[in-house]
Amino acid sequence: MPSRISGESKFNFIDLFAGAGGLSEGFIQAGFNPIAHVEMNPFAAQTLVTRSSYYYLKQTKQLDIYYQYLRGEMTQEEFFQKIPNRIKKTVICETMSDTTLSGIFETIDGIMKIRNMQSVDVVIGGPPCQAYSLVGRAQSSHMDHPMSEDPRNELYKLYARVLKRYQPRMFVFENVMGISSANEGTTFKNLKKYLRRVGYELEWHEQNSKSFGVLQNRRRMIIVGWLKNSGMAYPEFLKKESTFTVNDLLSDLPKLKPGIGASEYRSKTWSECVTETDVRTEDDVLTLHKSRPNKERDIEIYKRAIALWNDGHKRLNYNDLPEELKTHKNRHSFVDRFKVVEGDESCCHTVLAHLSKDGHYFIHPDIEQHRSITVREAARIQSFPDSYFFEGPRTAQFVQVGNAVPPLMAKGIALGIAEQLEHRQG
Repeated sequence: MPSRISGESKFNFIDLFAGAGGLSEGFIQAGFNPIAHVEMNPFAAQTLVTRSSYYYLKQTKQLDIYYQYLRGEMTQEEFFQKIPNRIKKTVICETMSDTTLSGIFETIDGIMKIRNMQSVDVVIGGPPCQAYSLVGRAQSSHMDHPMSEDPRNELYKLYARVLKRYQPRMFVFENVMGISSANEGTTFKNLKKYLRRVGYELEWHEQNSKSFGVLQNRRRMIIVGWLKNSGMAYPEFLKKESTFTVNDLLSDLPKLKPGIGASEYRSKTWSECVTETDVRTEDDVLTLHKSRPNKERDIEIYKRAIALWNDGHKRLNYNDLPEELKTHKNRHSFVDRFKVVEGDESCCHTVLAHLSKDGHYFIHPDIEQHRSITVREAARIQSFPDSYFFEGPRTAQFVQVGNAVPPLMAKGIALGIAEQLEHRQG
């Protein structure tokens, strides 16, 4: 399988429910050309604009402007002023709904007309996963409106309407594994019905990011569809698990104490792991590497959790802590509240958007640092390159990283899709 699509015949795509653009990034790295990204969150939309700007400046050999922005030598407003509107307008910051869809279509149609595009090759994306997640359902009984009544359960209908409108040759629908059992399986049954009704054959399989070289255990449902009678099929993805450790991935980043940040790399050289995953280049500027401040109580708990893990791969049980370190009355739900990132293993547990709340579930494995991971470390674990800048406050950045599809996984999926498209070209 090629590492990149050959020649000048790049395929194009539309990204729905794009988030911060992890899925898009993988498709772009594989050689696909984005038509538009649709995302309702304003911070994630800004991140998409920034990343689109990066690729524009890279193409026009003006990356020095981008790095000036990352170094804080110009404001976001000043930076965006240097980017053509045609680039910025490819990011549609809009909530997808029955009332907004016609306007979204109009914008996409305008982009395609300006760029002389006659058709769409691929539609990618997946609705917000919270409505389908097993964790969300476990908490549903405590909510005013249970997950079964969440309107996000039916966002797939809007996805299907986009397919009906543009009739892409293929689509990729990504979501959590829980989508197959949400509402006792009714949601998934209806989703498949809707996608077939608009003209597609489809197949679905569990895929794990660690099988694509990502140093993270992240299980996802990947539904792939193709136009009926097109002769295409679910791709056979080329998979390769990493032989490196999470520590290898993080080793060139400066060591930090709680509440401290750094903007210079610890080393001018970096591990083979970083090179192989294209995480860092010689020109990169280190950003988003500032740790949360922590209370002395949490620091003491972190040290105990790190020591347990590093000395024998044991997890801290909250009930085993001295009473003076316990703050939660609930001694059943919080027994595994503190969890260390598996630094000496080839993959760690799933990075979650909950990082925005606190870092207790993602403690750095180095006992000398006794802190939770930074946005940049979380982004690296998700396989985002260091050139990827997440806009907004730190809480919003963590949400964007935690909700994203790992770009390295997305690239593997994109290459499989490209192989199908090239095989059936014309």
